[in-house]
Amino acid sequence: MEPQLRQAVTDGVATVVIDHPAKRNAMTEDMWRALPPLLAALAADPAVRTLVLTGAGDTFCAGADISSLREEPARAQELAVRAEEALAAFPKPTLAVVRGYCVGGGCQLAAACDLRFADEGAAFAVTPAKLGIVYPASTTRRLVSLVGPSTAKYLLFSGESVDAARALRSGLVDEVLPAGELDARVKEFTRTLASRSLLTQAAAKEFAGTGEGREAHWVEQMRVSGDTAEGVAAFLERRQPRFAWTPPRPPEG
Repeated sequence: MEPQLRQAVTDGVATVVIDHPAKRNAMTEDMWRALPPLLAALAADPAVRTLVLTGAGDTFCAGADISSLREEPARAQELAVRAEEALAAFPKPTLAVVRGYCVGGGCQLAAACDLRFADEGAAFAVTPAKLGIVYPASTTRRLVSLVGPSTAKYLLFSGESVDAARALRSGLVDEVLPAGELDARVKEFTRTLASRSLLTQAAAKEFAGTGEGREAHWVEQMRVSGDTAEGVAAFLERRQPRFAWTPPRPPEG
């Protein structure tokens, strides 16, 4: 089977699967290129309320396909950063679901998601020091924001892997579950995310990501969306709210 990114949308949840089992789901150049337009299409789909990124089988992603680094390492890194930034900019909540190895570019993608759930057997490593690669500044800053300067330096300087328990303690992972419980927890949690106000989530995502944001813009969105009135009414009527706000479509071209 050719390396690919598979996607499906069910009950408001888009699932993107990194599928390259012959190389532990390593990302080829074509896969890096394919991710930004795939994400753009899912972002524009009003049926999508949240996104899950995971790997096929028992591995999340073993990083970039090393053969792509032999000829043009700078080009390969640029493609990876574009894909990472597209994932970080996705306007709806994103969740990385990690089994097995989450290494190099795979860890880069997981860190670009809003949240990360892992099974107990997951292992994480940031490996540019093993290849003599300068980790991109934006990627380094994102890692530091998750785990702090000291742990980021530990990961980057050594390239050593850490287990799921240490990843949880450091903030690299948000929840760790037994392998047999991970799917059920992801289904439960994404169902919760999909039921909540996308307006609230989008504003919080912007504020948390930049440290500042367009507060006046979001207050106006709250005023005109009707989500607040619906949320209050649903609370008082003891029913599930039906939130209607969705991100505006980006201009074409």
